[in-house]
Formats: sequence, structure tokens, C-alpha cells
Amino acid sequence: MKSRQPTGSTVRPDTEGQAFEETMNKAVRYQGTAFRSIQAILSDVIKGFMLQQTTMQADRSFRRCLIGGTFDRFHSGHQLLIQTALRQADFIEVHVVNDEMAQAKGDWVQSLDDRMETLLDWLSDTAHLRYEVHVLNDPHGPAPIHRTADSIVATIETMPRCHQINERRYENGLPPLSILEAPHLNDELGGILSSSRIRLGLIDQEGHPWIPPTFEGKVLHMPTVLDDEFKTPMGELFEGPEDAPEVALSAMLEALPENHGTIVAVGDVTVKGLMDMGFLPDIAFVDGQTKREALDVSLLVRREEYALHRKVVNPPGQLTPELLDVVRWSLEQEASVLIEVDGEEDLAPMFVLATAPLGTIIVYGQPRQGVVMRILDMNAKHRARNLLVHFEAEE
Repeated sequence: MKSRQPTGSTVRPDTEGQAFEETMNKAVRYQGTAFRSIQAILSDVIKGFMLQQTTMQADRSFRRCLIGGTFDRFHSGHQLLIQTALRQADFIEVHVVNDEMAQAKGDWVQSLDDRMETLLDWLSDTAHLRYEVHVLNDPHGPAPIHRTADSIVATIETMPRCHQINERRYENGLPPLSILEAPHLNDELGGILSSSRIRLGLIDQEGHPWIPPTFEGKVLHMPTVLDDEFKTPMGELFEGPEDAPEVALSAMLEALPENHGTIVAVGDVTVKGLMDMGFLPDIAFVDGQTKREALDVSLLVRREEYALHRKVVNPPGQLTPELLDVVRWSLEQEASVLIEVDGEEDLAPMFVLATAPLGTIIVYGQPRQGVVMRILDMNAKHRARNLLVHFEAEE
């Protein structure tokens, strides 16, 4: 009977690696409301890092390192994972999870084509001729039978799988892979920078929150310079006459994707129009007005159809901390929510866009044009933040 063999050494971050992690952690901090370009910072860090490595090639301990992952919403943590391998191995093999396995991680994972394109673009600029990229069709991939690989990179969460791989290698008569442990990056909210937190709408791909921390707890005033910007639809416009909102709403419902997240409707006319058509939005914001004039009782939303109700004060042209709290609360509820705003709900989509998970659908009326539907993606979040940082915070 064979004696049990070691399952491979674990190479933890050394002093140099810790310094690199500290540099990366510093890179995901921003100052005040001025969002610095993390990609520019990382580019300088990585270029300097790679330049240093060219003088240390003889010190690389491994020939070929394996890397596996989904690489959804390619972020700074992914870059650090790959850099951990590049600094210790002459060559890397990156194996990207196929669509079938990726979808098991939840909704709104990017397609394999999109994930591969972003990864390949970054590798071509960073790893030069030291990489190959393959599609991963099973959890372990080729690692259990790979004859030229001598190492594999992992985070603390994926370490057990690496040990499983080494057990299978032993069964196949192959030496164990040395396991290179990559450190985590923390995002600005204190969590681990991850694709799942990006999909949840909490942070961007560099670890920044979508609402600057300096804005938390403060009343935000919309400057007049943004008036024209808000006249531009923030999504797909479905045109229709103002006196027959069902025309635009019908077209919007027909275009509604089969797979979608929470549907948030803003505005009395929009919410009631959808309800009259037999469609109850998951979250609704109303203020009992249209064009700042009180609605007739017959035109008000039937609040009894909603399971949960909240009231909040939000004056015209402002975004209040109370509104932000209610938006966050509503997104956590499983039952339908009606939010009645004392003041004006027109700017509520800004907080929804900034805080909601990817895939959320926001519907609102565009004066004299029709109805706008926005499926929340990274571009929408970036635009919302770019507008929010121009708001004036009340001290």
C-alpha cells in the first residue's frame, strides 16, 4: 500500500508580495469625491512591478503556473491573482470557466466571449508572451493530468480545491503542484473585492462604492448646470402621447427582457399606468403629483395593492439621506414596496441606479416624450455616479 504523499507546498506571499498587496490596497482608495483613475494607478504599479521582474527572471521558482477562474467583471483582484503567478513563474496558463458553470454563480454573469475579451486585452498589455488562455469545462480542468505545470495559484477560498487536485495528481503518478497563495484586495466598503459584490451593485471593478462616502448622511442639491443632462433619457425611450401613457408603457412591457431583476417604477403616472395594465412594479415611487400639480383622487395609485409602504421626505431638486435609506431598504425586501414621497420623487432613480444590483430595471416617465426603461449595467452606474459627484452636498 502506498504511503500518503504530501499534497504540495503552499507558497504564501513573501515580503515583496506583501508590499505589492499594500500598494494595490492603496490604489483602491480615492480622495473625497474626486474619483481617481485606478486603472492609471494600477498601470503605473504593474509597469514598475514588471520592470523590476525583468531583472529577477533568474529568481522565478516555477516554470508553468495554472490559474482558473470565472473572471466576471474583470477587476483589480483578478489582476493581483494573475500578478501573483507572473512574479513566480516563467509562464502562466489561464483557464476561464465556461458559460454553463459560470451561470451557476448567479444571474448577470458576463458571457464567456465578453469575459475572454477583457482578460485577453489585459494579458496582452501585461503578460506579453508569457501566457495561454483556455476554456475550463470542468471544475478541475487539466490540472490533475497536466505534465508540464509545476504550480497553481489560489486564494484562501480556493485552496481546498487545489489540494483535491494534488490528490488526483498523486493517483495519476504525477508530482504535486506548488500552491501559490494570492492575497485579497479589500474594497472601499471593507469587503473583499469580488465579482459577486460588483454584481450586487455595491462597488465598481476597482473597489470604489457608487456613492462617495463623503456624501453619506448629507442632503444633496442638484445644480442647475445638470438641467440639460437630466433631459436626456438615461435608457431606452418608448415614445407615446402624454394623455395616453399606456401606448409607451405597452411598448416598454413588450421589450421587457424575459430574464430581469427587480422592476422599479418612478412617478405616479408611470406606476398607475402599469397597475391599470395589470402589471405591479416590485418597487414604486410616487408623490401624488404630476408636473408638480396635485393629482385628482381618481388618478392616485391604489396603495392597498402593495404589501409594504414607506413614507419619506425629499424636497424638489434634492436627494436626502432619508430617501437613500429607503431606497436601500426597499431593495432588500422580497414583497412589493410602495414609497410615498413628501416633496418630489423625480431624482429617486439616481439613488436606485447607484445602489441596486446589476439587472435591476428602472422605469420612469420622460416629460412630453414617453417612458424610459433602463436595464442597470455598469455604464448606467458610472453615469449615475458621474452625475452625483456634481451635486452640492449640504454641510
